[in-house]
Amino acid sequence: MSTGYIIKGIVVMAVVTYLIRMLPLVIFRKKITNPRLKSFLYYIPYAVLSAMTFPAIFSSTASKASAALGCGAAILLAYYRKGLLIVAVGAAATAFMAQILGL
Repeated sequence: MSTGYIIKGIVVMAVVTYLIRMLPLVIFRKKITNPRLKSFLYYIPYAVLSAMTFPAIFSSTASKASAALGCGAAILLAYYRKGLLIVAVGAAATAFMAQILGL
């Protein structure tokens, strides 16, 4: 993956996240009281970032198996509420070890 691709990805994610959080402030003048709409607007940034991140995860390594193991390790660590650094390092280390082992 080239540096330009990574920078473009970060910029696109930042713009999408900003727009999704900014648009309700511009569109809705009154306070939002509908719990379903509030829940929908709360989870949209996470869904969009996930949709943009997961394809990059599975194309980041030489094999899909090592990418899947790294993704699984990240999900498992996040489930047990580990910090962002621990999750990232754990996922990268798992994918790296899987690559070394030839998976």
